[in-house]
Amino acid sequence: MRIGLLTEGGYPYATGESRLWCDRLVRGLAPHEFELYALSRSARQEDGGWVDLPPHVRRVRTAPLWAPEDDGHSYGRRDRRLFEEHFRALATGLCAEPDDGDENGEECADDFAEGLYGLAELARERGGLHAALRSELAVRTLESACRAPGARRTVAAATVPDHLAFVDQLERALRPLSLDWYGDDGLGAVDLCHAASGGTAALPGLLAKRFFGTPLLVTEYGVQLRAHYLTAPDAPLSAPVRALLAAFQGRLASEIYRQAALLTPGNTHARRWQERCGADRAKIRTVYPGMEAERFAEVGEDEESGDPATLVWVGRVEPAKDLIALLHAFAEVRKAQPDARLRIIAAPVREAGAEAYLAHCRGLAAQLFPDEAAGAHAVGENPVAFEEIGGPEAPTLADAYGAGAVVVLSSVVEGFPISLVEAMFCARATVSTDVGAVVEVIGGTGLVVPPRNPRALADACLALLRDPERRYRLGAAARARALELFTVEQNLAAFRGMYLELLSHAPVRRRADEGVPFGHPAEAYVPGVWADQPVTATAGAGDHDA
Repeated sequence: MRIGLLTEGGYPYATGESRLWCDRLVRGLAPHEFELYALSRSARQEDGGWVDLPPHVRRVRTAPLWAPEDDGHSYGRRDRRLFEEHFRALATGLCAEPDDGDENGEECADDFAEGLYGLAELARERGGLHAALRSELAVRTLESACRAPGARRTVAAATVPDHLAFVDQLERALRPLSLDWYGDDGLGAVDLCHAASGGTAALPGLLAKRFFGTPLLVTEYGVQLRAHYLTAPDAPLSAPVRALLAAFQGRLASEIYRQAALLTPGNTHARRWQERCGADRAKIRTVYPGMEAERFAEVGEDEESGDPATLVWVGRVEPAKDLIALLHAFAEVRKAQPDARLRIIAAPVREAGAEAYLAHCRGLAAQLFPDEAAGAHAVGENPVAFEEIGGPEAPTLADAYGAGAVVVLSSVVEGFPISLVEAMFCARATVSTDVGAVVEVIGGTGLVVPPRNPRALADACLALLRDPERRYRLGAAARARALELFTVEQNLAAFRGMYLELLSHAPVRRRADEGVPFGHPAEAYVPGVWADQPVTATAGAGDHDA
């Protein structure tokens, strides 16, 4: 089987989301051939190069989302009229307020889909979409849709600068429509498209379904629509532009869910988001991310490892992890148990602004523990240690989790808590905030408290620090659960089965150079007399007229 793997900002680049699980998927399903269709997010990502690819990756095609390419084509009168028609349909689907009798916005969704596919077909046949989306015609058409009767109040208040700003954002989002991937030498030659995320990454899969009937499988370990809602308030955009962008992301997600043959959310939390966007429950299969358990085996099998008075936090340093609440909680822990320590062990690759946030956390730690802050931030000298994975005290992830008796997760926003699963592989008792898929992941093998509640966090940590037998019981149960649900093997088995299921329901992709799949009867490969004899038809229910 030939799989077209669609990614955005990840595999096969050396940095970015979805890189690790995509690499494990490709390597673990070696009997299949893979073609990679990757969208990059920045020149820096491209400069970082690719990971080493296995030999059954037949081809890699890449395209930048960050650098538009104007093909130099301009539209004549007929093409301008077609563009206006399609763009108006798309804009109407974004601007119109759904009628009271249209609870799911089906009419708006149909307008959006009609416009989206019309623009894609125009780009495929004529090119020139980049220039057209940034033209005065596009701005005037959007303005007309915003001011039409029945438009949403927020978008009706949009001004010309708002229209220009949204058109700019929309052109960026629709760049995959102008790629040269949609031919018999591209996505038209694959048996199945597997999008590594929703949103922009799945757009080429939508077009392959439209142009060639290729089945689409969409995996979402972090729902793109949810991520947009979380980051939108921080964007320096006006309310009408944010409303239009939210409408676009929502309509795109709904169309992806409607057209996908199967959806594989990484947890129930993501599944609920998909269902809210209209995804058919019959097409949803929850598949947990696969993680390498072997790297944590030594720590997980050693019940005596770790300082019994130490709490450990491991992850990326960012405000969503709420280290501020963790430090305040630890101050309460120290009052009740003076020998307690906290090790904050950060991933070496940090997000933008992480240094400033880390400096703020260090400053808060110095204020909360003034009598002990004079020494260096090192284990044994200060109750709070700030470290990096790969440093002398925590050279590996397993060493980081194995450094203490209890692993703490203090986040206020979380999708699938990977660090929590890693702690479970290490047989560590955990204290976590009730966010994202935390409860689903631990399944009763750790303590859960409300987010933004330092007092509750402190009480839960103290309960485990003071009860070693309970820690061991919870840690052992956590490791058993992780080995059952979250390994690479279970992840690969799920996708292997779904690939075969989807292919069994799809039309045969005939290729001149490869013949027809399953074109020879199974008996032809078995030694014996029948392998050398011609197959003759006998009368029966299986006979059909030619």
